[in-house]
Amino acid sequence: MAAVWQQVLAVDARYNAYRTPTFPQFRTQYIRRRSQLLRENAKAGHPPALRRQYLRLRGQLLGQRYGPLSEPGSARAYSNSIVRSSRTTLDRMEDFEDDPRALGARGHRRSVSRGSYQLQAQMNRAVYEDRPPGSVVPTSAAEASRAMAGDTSLSENYAFAGMYHVFDQHVDEAVPRVRFANDDRHRLACCSLDGSISLCQLVPAPPTVLRVLRGHTRGVSDFAWSLSNDILVSTSLDATMRIWASDDGRCIREIPDPDGAELLCCTFQPVNNNLTVVGNAKQNLHVVNISTGKKVKGGSSKLTGRVLALSFDAPGRLLWAGDDRGSVFSFLFDMATGKLTKAKRLVVHEGSPVTSISARSWVSREARDPSLLINACLNKLLLYRVVDNEGTLQLKRSFPIEQSSHPVRSIFCPLMSFRQGACVVTGSEDMCVHFFDVERAAKAAVNKLQGHSAPVLDVSFNCDESLLASSDASGMVIVWRREQK
Repeated sequence: MAAVWQQVLAVDARYNAYRTPTFPQFRTQYIRRRSQLLRENAKAGHPPALRRQYLRLRGQLLGQRYGPLSEPGSARAYSNSIVRSSRTTLDRMEDFEDDPRALGARGHRRSVSRGSYQLQAQMNRAVYEDRPPGSVVPTSAAEASRAMAGDTSLSENYAFAGMYHVFDQHVDEAVPRVRFANDDRHRLACCSLDGSISLCQLVPAPPTVLRVLRGHTRGVSDFAWSLSNDILVSTSLDATMRIWASDDGRCIREIPDPDGAELLCCTFQPVNNNLTVVGNAKQNLHVVNISTGKKVKGGSSKLTGRVLALSFDAPGRLLWAGDDRGSVFSFLFDMATGKLTKAKRLVVHEGSPVTSISARSWVSREARDPSLLINACLNKLLLYRVVDNEGTLQLKRSFPIEQSSHPVRSIFCPLMSFRQGACVVTGSEDMCVHFFDVERAAKAAVNKLQGHSAPVLDVSFNCDESLLASSDASGMVIVWRREQK
């Protein structure tokens, strides 16, 4: 996104806290939609003078509508500071520049790097460790985050209580993966070991199963939404991956595993969704071009065990993969060619399967270390710090859960806010969903949801954190509703 359009978004986000004070969910949707529109305008190539004029007019109109800002500093000064940040409002939102050098070799626009993991982590730790107890570390993007997350406390924001709906179309077979569509509140998908994938719609009431995708001859181990939600990619124990059209459920393409092995996990490359990474039971990673159905040259690597978990960092330059022998490998990903280069290896615990990896550039606006969340069958949820550009990991802390044998997964909460604390959510073999505050030294548990009758395998938030979905080993999917204050 061009710098002026980033400034426009910053001004909108700064005033967003004044919009519909009784309907914070609308504010979240508004700022996301504004981001989408501004991204589209940034590609239109308007003259810089026109962009700057629009920024001035937009700021004046917002000032007239909502009055002067309550905090010192002009919107212009704030907008300039947010552009200097290495991240915009959303963790996955990338900075783009108009410089032709920002174009990749094939003309695709690429993300512009702004500093190394190592430097960022060192600076963040220095600021964080030196602050007085209970104080807040201000950041240039804090207002935008607060506008999206609202002014609730951490405990209030994650006070999920009632069940919104229960889906039981896959009962008797485990549902290893459940995911809301990207930037979407009401579209949900889940895959099952019965060999099918369900696409569900939560609004209008009552929630319904829109369609069931059938074609795999054995259990579906994993799936992923594309960034635009128009396609899904799935992996199966039948040694194939399939590409599906989400609007009508068509199978666009079936791609056999290059090794003829069970496929256990998959993920899209976050910038170029034409590339998908899959992991199989013969210990191999493969980068696959879903348009051609072919493996990318140089896009394969071997691990020490069956590949169970994958996660990219937000720019898509680092890939982590976990196996059933207890190791996590980091890979450098070539954005232009899809080539993988093995970088580092961490043995989390010898012989303990790594069942989930989740990456986040900033845990929160007060705890900005690049981090990795890992489940590894140790009866603990592990939080690691990413300390350099090669994906080296350093254990930050752990949280007690029950996991010794099931493929339990965990996630970072999607919204990063200016409030104290940062939350992660995980399934558990005790049949509960657990919420932990990663910033709280003692009594880190924030909430626990009870309702499943089998080990909880996966959890997923919708885009504004108003709904949380969880799936279990008996095939039940529960959608939880945030408690309304």
